[in-house]
Amino acid sequence: MTSASARVPATAPSPAVASERVPVLLVHGIDDDARTLAPLADALARAGFQDVRIIELKPNNGDAPISVMAEQVAGAAESLRARTGHARIDVVAFSMGALVSRYYLQRLEGRNHVRRFVSISGPHAGTLMGWLRANPGARDMRPNSELLRGLAADEAPFGDVQVFTLWTPLDLMIIPARSSQLAGARERTFPVILHPLMLRDGRVLRSVEEALTVERPEDFQALPVVLPPGGP
Repeated sequence: MTSASARVPATAPSPAVASERVPVLLVHGIDDDARTLAPLADALARAGFQDVRIIELKPNNGDAPISVMAEQVAGAAESLRARTGHARIDVVAFSMGALVSRYYLQRLEGRNHVRRFVSISGPHAGTLMGWLRANPGARDMRPNSELLRGLAADEAPFGDVQVFTLWTPLDLMIIPARSSQLAGARERTFPVILHPLMLRDGRVLRSVEEALTVERPEDFQALPVVLPPGGP
């Protein structure tokens, strides 16, 4: 079952700015819900995005395979496109939700309906944390899983979707942290010490906004990473 929040109201954006914004679908991670994405939704609303929807994955604990949850994303994306009249939307997804959204793009024709995909700390090459649960979603997120091998084998996985990845080398949920990388994506890393704080860090939130509004993806440049004292 798919459940999406009501439209997040923007804070009095100018009509010119608001008209340029593409609808955005937000997808949360494992054990999360719409509240987890509230800081990101609020930041986008302040930036003038009038159509921001949050899908709540059911179940949210990995008891369903990634493919099943991706069908929920597909339904929410189609609903958002139909309601707004936009042929393409943007998708911003966190953690497990980033892998779910990637499956939607690669296997459920999402790449025909999405303009930009922003992945925040997604386990695209798997995470060792997947071994801590025995349910289908967790098995899909284990390194070298059948699902991950299949996705990685696609020669042109995203079509003309513009892809961005934001991640932290200090991640203790995505192990190894470099699993959040995607070949061909525009990338930024941040010295954020905890996985869930990626959705509250101001640098990350501003980078999401920039990824969605930059005129040319190549203008989205990597930032220098300054690790905290004692960091790797």
